[in-house]
Amino acid sequence: MAEYALCLLLTLGSWLIVIPMKSYAEEGGSGHYLPGFMASSIDMSLSSEAVLVRLKANSFEGTSGNSKLPMAGQIVTEADIETDEVALDLRWSPAGEFADGWVFSAGMTFPYISMRVSADIVDETGGQNTVSRRVVSEQSGLGDVIIQPLMFSHTINREWWGDYRLALYAPTGDYELGRLANTGKNYWTISPSLGLVHIEPAIGREFSVFGGIDFNSTNSDADYQTGTQAHIESTFVQNVILLGGFTGIGVSGYWYQQLTGDSGQGTLLGEMKSQAIGIGPVLSYRTQWHRTKLAVEMKWLHDIEVSRRFEGDTISIKVRAEY
Repeated sequence: MAEYALCLLLTLGSWLIVIPMKSYAEEGGSGHYLPGFMASSIDMSLSSEAVLVRLKANSFEGTSGNSKLPMAGQIVTEADIETDEVALDLRWSPAGEFADGWVFSAGMTFPYISMRVSADIVDETGGQNTVSRRVVSEQSGLGDVIIQPLMFSHTINREWWGDYRLALYAPTGDYELGRLANTGKNYWTISPSLGLVHIEPAIGREFSVFGGIDFNSTNSDADYQTGTQAHIESTFVQNVILLGGFTGIGVSGYWYQQLTGDSGQGTLLGEMKSQAIGIGPVLSYRTQWHRTKLAVEMKWLHDIEVSRRFEGDTISIKVRAEY
């Protein structure tokens, strides 16, 4: 309990420290990081020799308000976005422990994205700052594939697990300069992350915290490099024995901060940064059917403080089967 309380205080303390920081936007009003992507036990790496199949569905609806954002080589304002994503996540652990409590696994995620963006195009040529036209753009297709070649789970004891991984976002999605709706970002992202998960089966309590840093390459078409980004996500769930398994209800939150400014000839608005904080309820269910471990999670995250980034609501559903 003392370790759990210390982790909770450290997580909340880190949020309180970063909230007052000056915030500034990233290209397109969003990056590869998706709020709620990795925040709870359903996102853990494999802790034993197994194959994992996970299906994720995310829906985001948001707006930029009257903030100006760089998108696909253009400057936009009053932008509204609707994004629906379905992703297949495959992971494999070829063997058991290679060291005391340590298990290696690897995986890939294949997303399919449907996006609709409507925005006012801002004309800043000749020292002017006027809206030239309203544009609506729609696009669907394969998104940027996530490659996770190094994933390590560490069983600390019967109630604590560590999670360490490296993710690579490959620019496999479609991107076109001047088109506001693009299923891909047109740049690579390297994202190392670590997590800590605590589960007390006796009282049904679950707490997790995950943090990561994203390093982005240059979008060569727009000559734009989004700065380095950091993010922390945390979830608390209370489980009860119900419906033949463990049914949980709790709360999840995230903090996101761009650490360095954007660069390149495409930074028409100068050095940019962004910040976001969100929170919302979580419902989960875990059970075992024969030798298959099953888990389902539903989450709603509401942005409560956003700067120079799309602000809105994210609804996600995750289904995990571990064989």
